[in-house]
Amino acid sequence: MKVILTQDVKGIGKKDEVINSSDGYARNFLFPKKLAIEANTENMAKLKAREQSNAYKKNQEKEEAKQLAEKMSRIMLTCSVKTGENGKVFGGVSSKEIAENLQKTHHIVIDKKKIEMKEAIKELGIKTIQIKLYEGVVANLKVHVIGE
Repeated sequence: MKVILTQDVKGIGKKDEVINSSDGYARNFLFPKKLAIEANTENMAKLKAREQSNAYKKNQEKEEAKQLAEKMSRIMLTCSVKTGENGKVFGGVSSKEIAENLQKTHHIVIDKKKIEMKEAIKELGIKTIQIKLYEGVVANLKVHVIGE
């Protein structure tokens, strides 16, 4: 019997997956616990519509991420750090500071975990950093570090 899983079932399959199961397993275990529904034409049509809706939402999110990446490529973000004599930098500019500065100055909210930096920027000047906005969409942001 073909059934559509309504939840992830360990060892069987993931949610919205169509699987073949024995009649007894489906009637006595999957259906009573509401883990699956029968894969008739009506339920298959609903599943297809739900998949199309999810694909449309993903496309919309990806397009928004591409537009944001385009906008961010034109931004020059300025961060100031304390410096000593001879222009030596104390501390550095972390991904958290970049995310906060981006939100304050340009009203763009980015999670600091999406900013790809191995370590804080500890030099004065202009650096280009990458920000993962979405799967396959990466923005390049220019950060100008100046001394106080």
